[in-house]
Amino acid sequence: MNIAPNSYSVTRKRLMAAVASIAVAGAIGVGALTSGTSPVLADAVRIEAPQVPGFADVVERVSPAVVSVKVKAKISPAADDGSDQSDDPDGMNNMPDNPQLRRFFKEFRGFGDQNGQDGNRRFSHRDHNNDQPRPVAQGSGFFISDDGYLVTNNHVVSEGSAFTVVMNDGKELDAKLIGTDPRTDLAVLKVDGVGKFTYVDFADDSKVRVGDWVVAVGNPFGLGGTVTAGIVSARGRDIGAGPYDDFIQIDASVNRGNSGGPTFNLNGQVVGINTAIFSPSGGSVGIAFDIPASTAKQVVRDLMKSGSVQRGWLGVEIQPVTSDIAESLGLKSNNGALVSSAQDNGPGKKAGITAGDVITQVDGKDVASPKELARLIGAFSPGKSVDVTVWRDGKSQTVKVDLGTLPTSDKQASADQPQPPAPAKPDTLADLGLTVTKSENGKGLVVTDVDPDSDAADRGIQPGDVITSVNSTEVNGTDDVTKAMTDAVKSGRKAVLMQITRDDTNRFVALPVAKG
Repeated sequence: MNIAPNSYSVTRKRLMAAVASIAVAGAIGVGALTSGTSPVLADAVRIEAPQVPGFADVVERVSPAVVSVKVKAKISPAADDGSDQSDDPDGMNNMPDNPQLRRFFKEFRGFGDQNGQDGNRRFSHRDHNNDQPRPVAQGSGFFISDDGYLVTNNHVVSEGSAFTVVMNDGKELDAKLIGTDPRTDLAVLKVDGVGKFTYVDFADDSKVRVGDWVVAVGNPFGLGGTVTAGIVSARGRDIGAGPYDDFIQIDASVNRGNSGGPTFNLNGQVVGINTAIFSPSGGSVGIAFDIPASTAKQVVRDLMKSGSVQRGWLGVEIQPVTSDIAESLGLKSNNGALVSSAQDNGPGKKAGITAGDVITQVDGKDVASPKELARLIGAFSPGKSVDVTVWRDGKSQTVKVDLGTLPTSDKQASADQPQPPAPAKPDTLADLGLTVTKSENGKGLVVTDVDPDSDAADRGIQPGDVITSVNSTEVNGTDDVTKAMTDAVKSGRKAVLMQITRDDTNRFVALPVAKG
């Protein structure tokens, strides 16, 4: 269509006038251009995002079963300067001499003053009732039966003589100690005579996967019922706490006072019990460790029944099977537990288990590591007869062992004290980087020098060590070692297995004898 110049000018003027009138109407709040219509307003921003599942339903159901645990004990009066003069102020004297483990528990115990930050104030000498129990610890716990049995950590209650549980609604109830198990850091308390309690069940933790959501409920810093959430970060963690380490690692925020509290799955079942945290700063850094439900369930059952846990005992000292050791013994993998010594009068020795055996199965269950062996044997009752499969002399054989009762304290195997090197002419095992001499009693070779650049040095052999056997053959001279090395090469093996005695203990070291 063709528009004349004058017509175009008129049309343009009319459009500009209309726009101007709209702007004026908007500025002064006048109605729409068309009489009788209402202004049109824009909608508020709204996004239809997928809804993320929350934890409120789980927390609402399980919270009544979770309690705070207050522990009191009779403590001797402090010195006039207010300092704590007890010999063991942190309760650490009875723990293993393991700096990492001590740090775990010291940062996690739940000591603290409700009104301050200094845990040592619990020993305030200004309390005139010095003969009354005073607060020494606080932690968490949870009911596992409707008649008042509840679970917490051993390190929470270990110093206590009086116990109080604080319910989710704030009600305080007295509790009595039923039993403890320091080896797994578990304890059972009992509350009597106040009706039925809401309680929770243990989960099947074998189905717990890394990445699963979990919810931790407890009493951090004495604040009372607190809920945090996270995921399962790892399984099978060994933190050096004891022979039954098999912790579940979670990243839910866990702090002092959470100790003994439960970690739930989204079905409201307990998958683990908070027992330790890794914390360079003292607060949560997202690394916490839980006792697995499977371990807790078994221990708690025994504590409720008899107040203590009776475990099976094999009576052997064991060490890991390294790749070199597996090679020297002709094993296809490094699974199993190598017996470094069998204790005198122990069940294992009576059944014929000897140093150098590799335990690969117990009652048909594979043994992956020394820790796994300890857990398997500990799960049996004393007196139980079990089939133990060992690798010996290049083949598997099975022995039947009647398990004993695990002693209350770990006993070291007795052994003859290694004699100092005899003043004899040293000899050399040049291929191994060792200088040796015959022992004074004629049994074994005493290491007098180690080449710092040798495989022997890399594997920790030191002067003063006594070589007692090579590939299960007793050693009385260097010829015995040389023969064992030659036999190993002929059989296609690239290493020999040496039995070393040091400080009354035995261990095995695999040394290469051929390259390639």
